[in-house]
Amino acid sequence: MSQTDLIPVRRALISLSDKTGLEDRARRLIALGVEILSTGGTLRALQGSGIAARDVTEVTGFPEMMDGRLKTLHPLVHGGLLGRRNLESDRASMAEHGIPDIDLLFVNLYPFEATVAAGADFETCIENIDIGGPAMLRAAAKNHPFVAVCVDNEDADAVLDAMDDHAGATPLALRKSLAAKAYGRTAAYDAAVSNWFANALGDKTPAFRTFGGTRLSELRYGENPHQAAAFYANGAGRAGVATAQVVQGKALSYNNLADADAAFELAAEFSDEPVCVIVKHANPCGVALGKTVRDAWDRALMADPISAFGGIVAFNRPIDAETADGLTKLFLEVIIAPGADEAALDILSKKANLRILLTGSMPDPRQDSWTAKTVAGGLLVQERDNGLASADDLKTVTETAPDEATIRDLLFAWTVCKHVKSNAIVYARDGMTTGIGMGQTSRVEAARLAARKAVEIAQENGWDEPATIGSACASDAFFPFADGLMAAVEAGASSVIQPGGSVRDEEVIAAANEAGIAMVFTGMRHFRH
Repeated sequence: MSQTDLIPVRRALISLSDKTGLEDRARRLIALGVEILSTGGTLRALQGSGIAARDVTEVTGFPEMMDGRLKTLHPLVHGGLLGRRNLESDRASMAEHGIPDIDLLFVNLYPFEATVAAGADFETCIENIDIGGPAMLRAAAKNHPFVAVCVDNEDADAVLDAMDDHAGATPLALRKSLAAKAYGRTAAYDAAVSNWFANALGDKTPAFRTFGGTRLSELRYGENPHQAAAFYANGAGRAGVATAQVVQGKALSYNNLADADAAFELAAEFSDEPVCVIVKHANPCGVALGKTVRDAWDRALMADPISAFGGIVAFNRPIDAETADGLTKLFLEVIIAPGADEAALDILSKKANLRILLTGSMPDPRQDSWTAKTVAGGLLVQERDNGLASADDLKTVTETAPDEATIRDLLFAWTVCKHVKSNAIVYARDGMTTGIGMGQTSRVEAARLAARKAVEIAQENGWDEPATIGSACASDAFFPFADGLMAAVEAGASSVIQPGGSVRDEEVIAAANEAGIAMVFTGMRHFRH
């Protein structure tokens, strides 16, 4: 690297909300001959540790005011960050107005995201919106040919190590990468603020919608090996894959994370009883309630023992030793649950490659949040599908009415169906899926696919007949014709739950009456693309 790429650091401005490790890093700077400027609490922490630091107010000639809202927004600060050292006109302006060079900026922002996540009130959140920090970060990043900018301790350590290697100077390549990261940080920060503000105002479709995140990990690849990928947390704090503690196993892949999220979100729909969800390729293949967690696992496995191999498993209850013992009998990729006792973890540890994710809690299926999907040139943004149905929401439209046990199975099948790719048909009986047809271009074919799967499952389990006989059938959208309904009847379904709303509803209802089955409408569709 040529000498012109190296910029000596003679003066640094440090202003931190998170002061972890501040003293050690400041002492390293002092040892390298760097003058430190600082503000507010950071200045007090430095001086309290006996570290020489100069108050920014001595440079600006203005005191901090308005409860700290105004302290660094001053030409003598921003001029020091923005001044181009190789431009005579900039150097002349700096000399004329007494603007000191600032070669290193280390700022981590007010903890706005954490304040919101903690449930703070509106005014507290407002006061935790950082103004001066983002302004300085953007200024320093723009002037990266001469200024190194740090947004976290990792950045500061990289700069200090580089200064050790280059006699107190920073290389251009590092400054460029730090500048790019600084713009990403301020963009994510502004995204958090703008989305919170829109939500606080009840504005579901603001003119500008932004999304930001903090990288949790780089992934080996995306859905396929030729695709680069990384995993980001959006700061929402929703219990799940982004907040989980990984207690063992190989590194998680893109597909592992996507499938674990799909499984855990479905498991969260059930709170009254233990449930086990087995997912393959983002679709549930076996879902079952149980009297115990182990019982739920055994029944979910029974629901499709063929597809479960290499699957992702989610529970809504902590895993105990008995359940762990059953889980180790089959090759699985990932297990995600709110917790696990020590005995269970000891048993699971014998499967060293098996990824275990513990979340500490379950997400609220009714919580308002947003999802986004990229399309060419844009984003499709929508509210999370948090619609749920209860027995009171069902409208019986046939001569035969479902009894209490049938309603339970109908609602169970309907809940699972919500998490199956469209077109979707789900058969269920006694709180266990008995056949799932997903992702078909025809609703008739989805019904037939689920029935064929039920035949395979019966053969695998050694049953005399498919468990779809006498089962409840759920359809994620209405039956546009009676043929889809009749495919379910032919599979043995004795009751059906569907949204209703087709222009041919009367034809479909008449077919259900002729078949002698019960059918209820929910008035709500659950397409999942």
